[in-house]
Amino acid sequence: MTLVTWVGIAVLSLRDYIRNMWSLTLLLALLTSTGFAQQPVAHPVNDDFVHQQFGSTCALDPKFTPMTADLNGDGIEDILIVARCKNPLIDQAEKDYKVVDPMNSFFGYGNPQVTSTMGQQDPRLKGICLLIIHGAGADAWHAASPGSKFVIINIDVKTAVLKKMKLRKRTLTAIYVEEATGDQMTAAIFWDGKKYKYEPLGSSME
Repeated sequence: MTLVTWVGIAVLSLRDYIRNMWSLTLLLALLTSTGFAQQPVAHPVNDDFVHQQFGSTCALDPKFTPMTADLNGDGIEDILIVARCKNPLIDQAEKDYKVVDPMNSFFGYGNPQVTSTMGQQDPRLKGICLLIIHGAGADAWHAASPGSKFVIINIDVKTAVLKKMKLRKRTLTAIYVEEATGDQMTAAIFWDGKKYKYEPLGSSME
């Protein structure tokens, strides 16, 4: 087997081990969510908009509604879009966004050049990504020149919602995701001031 294959196997094994050992009690001591944060999206968000911002390999997932909130704490509205991207790495230079993998970074190895080749195991979730645009100026996320843009890969999104979260005496807006995995893991994805981070919350209570 190739080095990439061995790295992939090691990452997946480590991830499963940490998930099984993760304590929900520990996380609840760290994070406390309060209230919903997302706002209705007035600006039209369609495939043309997604292609303009992220390239032709990405398209809206019709099962999800785009959501807006201040995700990076600068007081300007940002947007979260759940989409399907066939090859998110190919357009990141031309469209000026960054592909990130905060989940696998949490579990020890999040280099998108490698982890993007793993992909979702369930074909129904193939290519699903979280697209984020940080707003800039009065037009916020739909400005002609918005702020930073990100494509978050390898999150098996079943549901996603934006909610307030308290973290180390700070209140911020996080993406709460229920993952469509066997253990129905729930997680928070949030901006720590420099990058998007992933924190598992435990298994679904359903």
